[in-house]
This record gives sequence, structure tokens and C-alpha cells, in this order.
Amino acid sequence: MPMSTKFSRRDFLKIGALGLSSLAFKPVYNYGELLDGNDLIRITTESNSVYSQPDEESTIKFQHYRDDVLHVYDEVVSDKKPFTNKVWYKVWGGYVNSTYTQKVRASLNQVNTALDGTTLHPAEITVPYTQSYLQRVAGEWTQLYRLYYSSTYWVTQVVEGPDGQPWYRIKDDMLKIDSLDYYVPAQHVRLIPDNELTPISAGVSADKKKVEVSIDQQELTAYEDSVVVLKTKISSGLDYHPLNEIAWDTPRGTFYVQNKMFSKHMGGGQLSTDLEAYILPGVSFVSFFEPDLGVAFHGTHWHTNFGNRMSHGCINMRTDEAKWLFRWLMPAADMTQMSTIGYGTKVIVY
Repeated sequence: MPMSTKFSRRDFLKIGALGLSSLAFKPVYNYGELLDGNDLIRITTESNSVYSQPDEESTIKFQHYRDDVLHVYDEVVSDKKPFTNKVWYKVWGGYVNSTYTQKVRASLNQVNTALDGTTLHPAEITVPYTQSYLQRVAGEWTQLYRLYYSSTYWVTQVVEGPDGQPWYRIKDDMLKIDSLDYYVPAQHVRLIPDNELTPISAGVSADKKKVEVSIDQQELTAYEDSVVVLKTKISSGLDYHPLNEIAWDTPRGTFYVQNKMFSKHMGGGQLSTDLEAYILPGVSFVSFFEPDLGVAFHGTHWHTNFGNRMSHGCINMRTDEAKWLFRWLMPAADMTQMSTIGYGTKVIVY
């Protein structure tokens, strides 16, 4: 769920200090032999063990760490406990459980040099990860967030980046100050054409569409009348009730979609390069349906443990399915602006 952020004088001093302490700019990693390769995964957690067998009780051979990119040689389903996710990947040296991995590609894109600097263009990252930078003053750049494969953003402009190559300027919904727009290598970003985001079943009336979410089954079902048009596993909120904080479990009841955002900065809005911080810019295809806590359906690029509770309250979905649902749910998204507000599709969580 999103959290609001305000920036104080202290915040600006901190980010200025980051700029002064930055090392010389490192060349952009363009993934070489991984380009357009299949069967790649990215490690999405601080560390992930490689086991001798697809079994948590087998010997741990070594570790991989956040953002390591691995070749997958086979996919294995194992009934060994205690892992709730039975899918394992055979990688060099052994097996990795798929829970905290993301299937990725490494594709470079043609740069659009005609952006006017004001129009919002929907875009997605097409490499395992890319590094964003702030431009504090002319000629001075400092690292900010790492952006991940399939996460989505609003691009406004193309500029000469710190390496002399074209970089895209990103408008972040949480960082509302123009000076906090950040930049990424343009080749790492695909501008999404209009026809990929047009509404689905736009001719079906609002009262004919409905979504049901079963917390016990960790399953989502979308209906047009009585016809099932999508049925899939999801990850709802964890059954966790921290002291003096909002519970993480997904609220049950009847709701209506009321706000849709192609891209949403969730978690904290700190200006930080800490990869372990709860900072999630570019969460994709977000459809809010609960007004008080900001609970939404959205894409997920940090785990693949669908069918098990994982979130802080939202409904985590596979990104391609969240995209389909985003297009299908009402109100239809206005892709000329960051947010579309309106009384939309009924959602029943039980």
C-alpha cells in the first residue's frame, strides 16, 4: 500500500550530500551476452541459497545475492517441505526455489528523440534492472533508485545522460517536485504503444463485471455476467498485526474500483540507494478498490509466490495478469494522466 511523503530541508541536504560523495560515473551495463536470451531469472531478495537438490533440507552449496541474474536450465516441481512454493529452478551448481526470483529478459530499445518534455508516455523497463540518477546541477549526477524488469513509469523527455548517451526523464507520482525527476538509460526502457493499453470488453456494462477474491484459496476470479474471464492465483496480505500499526491482512467486504494508476510509487519515498529499504517505485497496473487503506490489485516484480499470502495488504498479481485486469476493470484508464478516478467494477473479498 502506498505511503505519503513530504520532503523537508533536511531531506534536500541529504540528497545534496549524496551528490557530493558520489564516485565517478560508472558505464551503463547493457547486458552483453544476455541480450534477448530466454530462461533468465533475477534474485529478488537479499540472498537466496543454491541447494544440491530441489529440497530445502538438502545441502546448501552457496548463495546468490539480490539482483544476480542466472540462467535457468530446467524447472522442477518438488513436493518436499517446508517450502510452500513447489517450483524450483535448476541453475549452475544446483537448485534455487522460485519464491524470491523474477523471470526476466534483457532487451534494448530504439530511442524516441521526439518527446516534448511535458506529455506523459507510459513505459516499462526491459532489462533485469537499471540504475536511475538524479541531476542535481548541470554536470552533477547522483544515483537514486534501482528500477526493475517489467516495472512501469511515466517518461516525459529524452536528455543527454551522464555517459553522453540518451536517457529518459521519469516523472514519479510520489516525488512531485520537478527537480526530483530522475533519469535512466533510454535503451533500457520501452515506450508502450497505445494499443497495448486500450480497455478490454469496453462494451460490457459496469453491472455485468465483477471480481471475487478468496483469501482462503488465494484466488481471484473475474466475471462478465456468470462467465469466468480470468481465474488465477494471487498473494493477499499477510496475517500480521504489528503493535500500533495497521494490520497487513487484506480487508474483506464489498468494494468498488475507484482509482487506477498505470504506475505507482509504493512503500517509502525516501531518496535512497538502499536496496533493502521498503521503497517500490514503478509498481505496475494499480487498481485501487478499498478507500481507507489504499488496497489495490497490482503487478509484482519482487516475488513469484502466488497462491500464498505475501503482501502488506494489497493483492499481488503476476504483472501480465495485473495488466489485463487493469485494462478490463472500470473505470477505463485515461492514459494521458497519472490517475483515473471514478466509480467502477464491484470487488468482493471473502
